[in-house]
Amino acid sequence: MNAKKVKQKNWNEIKSNDSWQIFKVMSEFVEGFEKMNKIGPSVTIFGSARTKKEALHYKQAQKIAKKLAQSGYGIISGGGPGIMEAANRGAQKGKGASAGLNIVLPFEQEANPYIDADKLVDFNYFFVRKVMFVKYAQAFVVMPGGFGTLDEFFEAITLIQTKKIEKFPIILFDTNYWNGLIEWIKTKLRDEYQYISPNDLDLIQTTDDIDEVVRIIDKFYKKQILRPNF
Repeated sequence: MNAKKVKQKNWNEIKSNDSWQIFKVMSEFVEGFEKMNKIGPSVTIFGSARTKKEALHYKQAQKIAKKLAQSGYGIISGGGPGIMEAANRGAQKGKGASAGLNIVLPFEQEANPYIDADKLVDFNYFFVRKVMFVKYAQAFVVMPGGFGTLDEFFEAITLIQTKKIEKFPIILFDTNYWNGLIEWIKTKLRDEYQYISPNDLDLIQTTDDIDEVVRIIDKFYKKQILRPNF
């Protein structure tokens, strides 16, 4: 068999599995919707899985989650270690709902122990997991993190900018960490190239104040209805 036919044969064998994969995707959506639609008004907290327990950002994330829980919000995290663990830990300390949307990875991550047993969902597909983050969160609190954190941050901004979902608070915590990114967005995307509108930056707020995080979210929902985003 020549190389061209071998390639086509391999492609056809791989392609034949695509239809069955739909059912795996559907099952993750069904499980996610069934568990998450019971959680009530919630805030998603993002950040690095590599943050150590003794790190300042871990302690800050835990305090933010605790205060939000005490204010009546459930907490949603990515389910793993680092900032995610801090968020779920704070939620439990604040006597609030503690949900974890865990992603199954070959090298990391196991679900942290601070997630309510009935609010843990394991995902194989990142895109399904991201739908759950956005659908059931009334705000995003974005702690310092890496590519995954940035991915989730920009996904939310894009969905709001394109009016696929209603606007909700997106709060970047630790101005020193995020200022370089915000400055680049201003000088390159907005001013030099006009790739975004001037008011697109209004979608983002930054703070170093734990109490202000709660104030921003509470103030927003004095004028808005608390409900799933789509």
